[in-house]
Amino acid sequence: MIKIAILGGTGYTACELIKILLRHPHADVVAVTSRDEKMPTVADSHPSLSGRINLRMEPFDADRLIAKGVQCVFGCLPHGASMDAIAALLPSPLGRGVGGEGSKLRVIDLSADYRLRDPNVYAQWYGESHHDLGNLAKAVYGLPEIYGDDIKTAQLIANPGCYPQTGILG
Repeated sequence: MIKIAILGGTGYTACELIKILLRHPHADVVAVTSRDEKMPTVADSHPSLSGRINLRMEPFDADRLIAKGVQCVFGCLPHGASMDAIAALLPSPLGRGVGGEGSKLRVIDLSADYRLRDPNVYAQWYGESHHDLGNLAKAVYGLPEIYGDDIKTAQLIANPGCYPQTGILG
């Protein structure tokens, strides 16, 4: 079983992701984080998950997630917030990540923070500068039709979202 943490557990994306992961035979969701001071249960936040998952939300703490043996983290945070959390998890030139060099921790970011390789383009689109440039340079765009071989070994995968796939289908 792969131990999984979900960052930003109160949103719609996290709810849908949890539904998918609960059906996956090798996924074990062991932590769901939230900035909600009340720290509700996952089912309190998402009634559709009642009786399917028995976890209470917890504050984000990178060290605590590593101590739980988390192997894969899904970032379901808004852009801007995601890069701060991911920088705390992965090694970077700033030395902030708790995963350490050679870590097997994998991160799949569902925000837009690592989709655009050029930090100037990111600033143009999102109105703020990207401040995790080390991980931005290493992120692999998660489109398997194009980057499938790179995704297999990537430590940080930037989820493409729904827009680019329409160009492939069209």
